[in-house]
Amino acid sequence: MTEQLILVNQHNRAVGCGEKYAVHAAGLLHRAFSIFLVDAVGRILLQQRSKEKYHSGGLWANSCCGHPRPGETTLRAAERRLGEELGATTKLRFGFRAHYRAEFANGLAENEIVYVFFGVVPEKLRPHPAEVAAVAFRDFAALKRDATRNPEHYVFWLHHYLTRHDREIRAGLRGVW
Repeated sequence: MTEQLILVNQHNRAVGCGEKYAVHAAGLLHRAFSIFLVDAVGRILLQQRSKEKYHSGGLWANSCCGHPRPGETTLRAAERRLGEELGATTKLRFGFRAHYRAEFANGLAENEIVYVFFGVVPEKLRPHPAEVAAVAFRDFAALKRDATRNPEHYVFWLHHYLTRHDREIRAGLRGVW
């Protein structure tokens, strides 16, 4: 079964559905989510994407990302994907919404309206090896510095959040605890 994504207009109103790969190949605007998990000392859990991912393989990303399916709320999709990628469950809290568009060397594109959630890192993580190559914890300020100096190590969307949503991320990180 192919994964269906929710296509949206510029006002984030659902206008249809499309198969995941085809949506990314055409660069169609669709709904997505990103998650920042935070530990007790305020560090962000990062994941290094598996090299087998359809784009941005091997790059560092925020804790978890994905797409809601038709008929699925964005929060429920974020909870589902957290289990699929990191083998984790935790309470998530909405932080902010963002939009970005990026084209990749392999011809695919991200064009997403993204709901960004925040949560506490659970005690147990079981990263799925087909999704996640490694995990690491980074202080927000150190992450911003490194992403500025070495953008080639990070996925486009994380760099976008760090450079355009500083205030919202800081508020989300504080609001978790």
